[in-house]
Amino acid sequence: MRAVDIIVKKRDGKELSREEIEFFIEGYVNGEIPDYQAAAWAMAVLLNGMNDRETTDLTIAMVRTGESLDLSDVVSVAVDKHSTGGVGDKTTLVVEPVVASCGLPVGKMSGRGLGFSGGTLDKMESIPGYRTDLTTKEFLSQLGELGLVLTGQTCDMTPADGMLYSLRDVTGTVQSIPLIASSIMSKKIASGAQAIVLDVKVGVGAFMQNIDDARELSELMVSIARLAGSKAVALLSDMNQPLGQAVGNAIELKEAILTLHGDGPVDFVEHCLVVASHMLKLGGIAKNEEMGYQLAKETLSNGKAWKKFVDLVRAQGGDTRYIETVGKLPKAKIIQAVSAPWSGYISEINARIIGETCVLIGAGREKKSDEIDHSVGVEIYNNVGDYIEKGQDLFTVHASNLRDFQIANENILSAYHYWEGPVDPLPLFYGVVE
Repeated sequence: MRAVDIIVKKRDGKELSREEIEFFIEGYVNGEIPDYQAAAWAMAVLLNGMNDRETTDLTIAMVRTGESLDLSDVVSVAVDKHSTGGVGDKTTLVVEPVVASCGLPVGKMSGRGLGFSGGTLDKMESIPGYRTDLTTKEFLSQLGELGLVLTGQTCDMTPADGMLYSLRDVTGTVQSIPLIASSIMSKKIASGAQAIVLDVKVGVGAFMQNIDDARELSELMVSIARLAGSKAVALLSDMNQPLGQAVGNAIELKEAILTLHGDGPVDFVEHCLVVASHMLKLGGIAKNEEMGYQLAKETLSNGKAWKKFVDLVRAQGGDTRYIETVGKLPKAKIIQAVSAPWSGYISEINARIIGETCVLIGAGREKKSDEIDHSVGVEIYNNVGDYIEKGQDLFTVHASNLRDFQIANENILSAYHYWEGPVDPLPLFYGVVE
């Protein structure tokens, strides 16, 4: 078997066998297949696609290049949630303690922010002492005892994914739906979750900017899970405007804490409850989404979810004083509200512009080696469809210096468009793929 023959076969639009896919992925990871051949293969996949069986075989081949967790000795069922990334998406910080406090274990390995979308680990590291580097042994022990873990990757999982992603990033092949799906699902399968809820973002502030591509990706990932012996459901959720109000690390953490105390933004609370309802159904705690929604709502309102979050922070070494008194969290040097220069109905709040602006002022990173400032970001006070009076507070910038404040002020104002007549609000969700 030769790498060039596999490249030519996919270039000509033919279906690859499981053996050919395994040969290629193993050879690339072992250094036997060079970058230039892997790049040619990735481009062939981008142009000609893969069917569900091929993509599943690719996913499993990637899983087998590294370590995998087996959670069955610790819990009977563990559920995981994955978001494809968005602006203001602090959902994990609320949903996971809600679900875990309902008796369904959640073991999650999250990532850091790169580009305009934020990272869950960066938000949690706003808490002094919080550990995101648990060992495999610590991960399994905490999952069994507390029923909740939120950390970074604990072992050498799917090295093929890291290699392919770096290659795709510089060869124009990031957009390939089979390669995106296998990248996401290889990590989920390797982390040991038996049930996965996928939050697939759609819109200008998401990787998938139109509903057709988002649905295609969702259907493929759900199919991969089924063929690999796991359960999955995908929710298509809006990311044309930021989710909730806060965009930035410490201020998103603060918003999540307020939500766990029953005082979060209406759209964010609803989003969390819907995601939690699907996790509870998929994990067998609730018979249907309606029962899961009510159970999640009760758990959020009675304080059990907040207590579980505090237990999580304590278990992973975080100083709980910083979440029990949110005023202790990192604060920017400049915190200043910006008023609306017009009156009218908001017709657009471009999430990508807001996310990219937050990166510019230090809340995110353009490359993995960048340091971030946990204190900076922006708070958005309204949603599309709301009526605003001239002079009313539109947003608040949290910046480390005057220059960054001026950049954020100008850029974020450009993210807004308004209309004189009424504007329909944006939906939270566009559909479900099961």
